[in-house]
Amino acid sequence: MTRESYASLQQKIEKEIQKLKKQAEALKAKQRTPVIKDIVRKMREYDITPDDITKAFSKTKETGKRAPNVSNGKSRGVVPPKYRHPETGATWTGRGKAPRWISNAESQGHSRDTFLIKPNNQ
Repeated sequence: MTRESYASLQQKIEKEIQKLKKQAEALKAKQRTPVIKDIVRKMREYDITPDDITKAFSKTKETGKRAPNVSNGKSRGVVPPKYRHPETGATWTGRGKAPRWISNAESQGHSRDTFLIKPNNQ
């Protein structure tokens, strides 16, 4: 293959790449349009302002975490532990999959209630 044919082949490939990139961008824009319309419709339905979105979006960028669940403008907060291991002091809120120390105790015939944290007033 001569130097000229290599250069012309490379040029053809680069033109094809640019053409495909433009097609991909057009497809992406076409798919985004209905999504944006749906977001705007929901913002209107729930009286959400662009400032609300900006604040929520900046919070998730700053922390790297999802925005907290919000109900009536209030954060849900941290769930207090419901169960405590008497020896290790490990705790569990009672939400989600049970930790191994609970599962192991239950498989040995112990009741989950034996690990309940009792309120101070009782």
